Amino acid sequence: MIKLHDLTSPAGANKAKRRVGRGTGGKGGKTAGRGTKGQLARNTVKAGFEGGQLPLTQRIPKLRGFANPFRIEYNVVNLDVLNQLIEKLAAQGASLEITPEVLRNEGIVHHKGLIKVLGRGEITKKATVHAHGFSASAKSAILAAGGQTVIVALPFGDRRPPAKGNALANR
Repeated sequence: MIKLHDLTSPAGANKAKRRVGRGTGGKGGKTAGRGTKGQLARNTVKAGFEGGQLPLTQRIPKLRGFANPFRIEYNVVNLDVLNQLIEKLAAQGASLEITPEVLRNEGIVHHKGLIKVLGRGEITKKATVHAHGFSASAKSAILAAGGQTVIVALPFGDRRPPAKGNALANR
């Protein structure tokens, strides 16, 4: 009966790896298949390195993807964060009108950029929220709580936003 420790691979199934550069006696001795002299014989060279010439991946812009210079980026505020702010303002006795300036003063959003309200969380108190954009779920949640949504005009009007980047930007 054959036991587990008696099992072996058939002859020729496991071939030993060629050990190059171990003397001139066997195959792959002396230069170890790297030719004679030069950078490739001595050290490793990064894949894609072309000897200081601008590499192919940089010469052909289509391989780098596309960055839309007219993309509109928003600072995101979720309903759960808005709800905390509303409760804080209600405790202070301040008006429950949330504008981009209020959000910036509280440190909730960056001092530059547009603001969009998204629908994560719940809102419990009635408040008027001013922002540059609202998701459908956020808008319905604010209206369901008895509040109002006011869309603030974009700073660049009804045209597309000014291009970001410089003359070398990929456009």
